[in-house]
Amino acid sequence: MSNSPQSALTLAVLRIMRPLVRILLRNGIGFNAFADLAKAVYVEVAAREFAIPGRKQSVSRIAVITGLTRKEVSRLQESGPPEEGVAEVRYNRAARVVAGWVRDGRFTRDGVPQPLPFDGAGHSFSALVKEFSGDVPPRAILDELVRVGVVERLESGVIRLLTRAYVPQTGEEDKLHILGTDVAFLVGTIDHNLTEAADPWFQRKVAYDHLPDEAVVEFRRLSRAKAQELIEEMDGWLSQRDRDINPAVEGSGRNHAGLGIYYFEGDAPEES
Repeated sequence: MSNSPQSALTLAVLRIMRPLVRILLRNGIGFNAFADLAKAVYVEVAAREFAIPGRKQSVSRIAVITGLTRKEVSRLQESGPPEEGVAEVRYNRAARVVAGWVRDGRFTRDGVPQPLPFDGAGHSFSALVKEFSGDVPPRAILDELVRVGVVERLESGVIRLLTRAYVPQTGEEDKLHILGTDVAFLVGTIDHNLTEAADPWFQRKVAYDHLPDEAVVEFRRLSRAKAQELIEEMDGWLSQRDRDINPAVEGSGRNHAGLGIYYFEGDAPEES
């Protein structure tokens, strides 16, 4: 087999595609629908990132570099990309509320998020939402967090946090939204490291392939605890420097940055 970058990229795409196609088929998206999505992204990226400097990107050039016909390019540009904003806004607002509940000393005791009354004097769920999600109605945030299984409302009316991060336990739409954001960030980091060797971004993993079942179970628990600890530390650092949360922060530009951690396991490859 050739050792060319083209061959390596082909193998990499096949590895990426297998779990993605599994998700697509499970959710009823066949090849033709996927092909239309792929064409739209090819046109979008070619138009935005592969223009000749100083010249407007033309339909003809997009057709040449994507392999699509001029007619297809024009049709896709006229139809525009699918809407992405609604799920992302809902996700970000709910995630900010959960992060604030976990890290802000007004809503914790000895580092443990405390059950909160919905409203009233003192530290309440409504006060939490106002602090970390702006003018969104507290009831809307509560309904969202209950819907995805992140909080529960007890008979007394007190609201209890079930997980220290906004990881939906229910709601396929929300889980699939995380697929779209998290995988895109990881691939974007890899792309940066392929093209910007002088300034690489952090990208590491640790893995062994001859572990007994018992060690894997223990590693799941250990990695979850250690990773959550690191994520919460990074969250605290970033929150103090984010202008939405701390408007007094000075500096130039507006940037999106963060750190993602993921766990993986599977059957070890057969030895020859």
